[in-house]
Amino acid sequence: MKLRDFSQPVIVPWDFSELSLKALVAAIDMVEDRKQVRVVHVTQLPSAYEYGIVWDTISNDEVRSRVEEEFRKQSKEDSRLEGIDFVTLFGEPGSRVCDYAKEVGAGLVIMPSHGRSGISRFLLGSVAERIVRGAPCPVLVLR
Repeated sequence: MKLRDFSQPVIVPWDFSELSLKALVAAIDMVEDRKQVRVVHVTQLPSAYEYGIVWDTISNDEVRSRVEEEFRKQSKEDSRLEGIDFVTLFGEPGSRVCDYAKEVGAGLVIMPSHGRSGISRFLLGSVAERIVRGAPCPVLVLR
Protein backbone atom coordinates (compact mmCIF):
# COMPACT_ATOMS: atom_id res chain seq x y z
CA MET A 1 0.00 0.00 0.00
CA LYS A 2 1.42 3.39 -1.02
CA LEU A 3 0.45 6.67 0.60
CA ARG A 4 -0.13 8.53 -2.65
CA ASP A 5 -0.22 12.33 -2.58
CA PHE A 6 0.98 12.22 1.02
CA SER A 7 3.55 14.96 1.49
CA GLN A 8 3.87 15.20 5.28
CA PRO A 9 6.72 13.60 7.24
CA VAL A 10 6.29 10.04 8.47
CA ILE A 11 7.88 9.47 11.88
CA VAL A 12 9.32 6.10 12.89
CA PRO A 13 10.43 5.74 16.52
CA TRP A 14 13.65 3.69 16.70
CA ASP A 15 15.06 1.58 19.53
CA PHE A 16 17.59 -0.47 17.52
CA SER A 17 15.37 -3.57 17.67
CA GLU A 18 14.37 -5.88 14.84
CA LEU A 19 10.79 -4.65 15.27
CA SER A 20 11.91 -1.05 14.73
CA LEU A 21 13.64 -2.11 11.53
CA LYS A 22 10.43 -3.78 10.30
CA ALA A 23 8.44 -0.61 11.04
CA LEU A 24 11.02 1.50 9.21
CA VAL A 25 10.97 -0.77 6.16
CA ALA A 26 7.16 -0.63 6.17
CA ALA A 27 7.30 3.17 6.26
CA ILE A 28 9.81 3.30 3.40
CA ASP A 29 7.59 0.97 1.36
CA MET A 30 4.50 3.11 1.98
CA VAL A 31 5.78 6.52 0.92
CA GLU A 32 6.52 7.78 -2.55
CA ASP A 33 9.62 9.70 -1.46
CA ARG A 34 11.86 8.15 1.22
CA LYS A 35 12.91 11.67 2.27
CA GLN A 36 9.52 11.90 4.00
CA VAL A 37 10.61 9.26 6.51
CA ARG A 38 12.23 10.53 9.71
CA VAL A 39 13.60 8.13 12.26
CA VAL A 40 13.65 9.35 15.85
CA HIS A 41 15.51 7.73 18.73
CA VAL A 42 14.81 8.97 22.25
CA THR A 43 17.36 8.31 24.95
CA GLN A 44 17.36 9.21 28.61
CA LEU A 45 19.40 12.19 29.72
CA PRO A 46 22.62 11.02 31.36
CA SER A 47 22.41 11.09 35.14
CA ALA A 48 24.35 13.85 36.86
CA TYR A 49 26.08 11.12 38.88
CA GLU A 50 27.51 9.13 35.97
CA TYR A 51 31.30 9.35 35.75
CA GLY A 52 31.32 10.98 32.34
CA ILE A 53 28.97 13.70 33.51
CA VAL A 54 30.68 14.26 36.88
CA TRP A 55 34.07 14.65 35.23
CA ASP A 56 32.57 16.63 32.33
CA THR A 57 33.94 14.23 29.73
CA ILE A 58 30.65 13.37 27.99
CA SER A 59 27.95 15.72 26.80
CA ASN A 60 24.54 15.38 25.19
CA ASP A 61 26.23 16.13 21.87
CA GLU A 62 28.64 13.21 22.43
CA VAL A 63 25.78 10.85 23.29
CA ARG A 64 23.83 12.06 20.24
CA SER A 65 26.87 11.57 18.02
CA ARG A 66 27.43 7.99 19.23
CA VAL A 67 23.76 7.02 18.77
CA GLU A 68 23.67 8.49 15.27
CA GLU A 69 26.96 6.80 14.41
CA GLU A 70 25.46 3.44 15.38
CA PHE A 71 22.42 4.07 13.16
CA ARG A 72 24.68 5.03 10.25
CA LYS A 73 26.67 1.84 10.78
CA GLN A 74 23.45 -0.16 10.44
CA SER A 75 22.52 1.93 7.40
CA LYS A 76 25.70 0.83 5.63
CA GLU A 77 24.80 -2.81 6.29
CA ASP A 78 21.23 -2.43 4.98
CA SER A 79 20.85 -0.40 1.79
CA ARG A 80 17.14 0.21 2.53
CA LEU A 81 18.21 2.61 5.29
CA GLU A 82 20.52 4.78 3.20
CA GLY A 83 19.64 8.46 3.12
CA ILE A 84 17.03 8.24 5.89
CA ASP A 85 16.90 11.25 8.22
CA PHE A 86 17.80 10.24 11.80
CA VAL A 87 17.26 12.38 14.92
CA THR A 88 18.28 11.72 18.52
CA LEU A 89 16.24 13.33 21.28
CA PHE A 90 16.51 13.19 25.07
CA GLY A 91 13.77 12.52 27.60
CA GLU A 92 10.73 10.29 27.97
CA PRO A 93 10.16 8.46 24.65
CA GLY A 94 6.37 8.74 24.41
CA SER A 95 6.15 12.47 24.99
CA ARG A 96 9.29 13.34 23.02
CA VAL A 97 8.07 11.46 19.92
CA CYS A 98 4.74 13.32 20.16
CA ASP A 99 6.53 16.66 20.58
CA TYR A 100 8.74 15.92 17.57
CA ALA A 101 5.73 14.90 15.45
CA LYS A 102 4.08 18.24 16.28
CA GLU A 103 7.29 20.16 15.60
CA VAL A 104 7.77 18.75 12.09
CA GLY A 105 4.08 18.62 11.14
CA ALA A 106 4.04 14.85 10.81
CA GLY A 107 1.16 13.23 8.99
CA LEU A 108 1.72 9.74 10.38
CA VAL A 109 3.71 7.82 12.99
CA ILE A 110 4.53 4.19 12.19
CA MET A 111 5.83 2.09 15.04
CA PRO A 112 6.00 -1.46 16.32
CA SER A 113 4.23 -2.80 19.36
CA HIS A 114 6.41 -4.96 21.54
CA GLY A 115 3.32 -6.92 22.50
CA ARG A 116 3.62 -6.64 26.26
CA SER A 117 0.49 -7.24 28.25
CA GLY A 118 -0.65 -7.77 31.81
CA ILE A 119 1.84 -7.12 34.60
CA SER A 120 4.83 -6.32 32.34
CA ARG A 121 2.81 -3.63 30.54
CA PHE A 122 1.57 -2.24 33.84
CA LEU A 123 5.08 -2.08 35.31
CA LEU A 124 6.92 -0.93 32.20
CA GLY A 125 4.25 1.29 30.70
CA SER A 126 3.58 1.37 27.00
CA VAL A 127 5.41 3.83 24.80
CA ALA A 128 3.14 2.87 21.91
CA GLU A 129 0.05 3.64 23.97
CA ARG A 130 1.44 7.02 25.05
CA ILE A 131 2.19 7.91 21.44
CA VAL A 132 -1.24 6.77 20.24
CA ARG A 133 -2.90 8.94 22.88
CA GLY A 134 -0.65 12.00 22.48
CA ALA A 135 0.33 12.17 18.82
CA PRO A 136 -1.00 15.07 16.74
CA CYS A 137 -1.55 12.73 13.79
CA PRO A 138 -2.66 9.16 13.08
CA VAL A 139 -0.46 6.37 14.48
CA LEU A 140 -0.05 3.02 12.76
CA VAL A 141 1.02 0.39 15.30
CA LEU A 142 2.41 -2.76 13.71
CA ARG A 143 2.34 -6.12 15.50
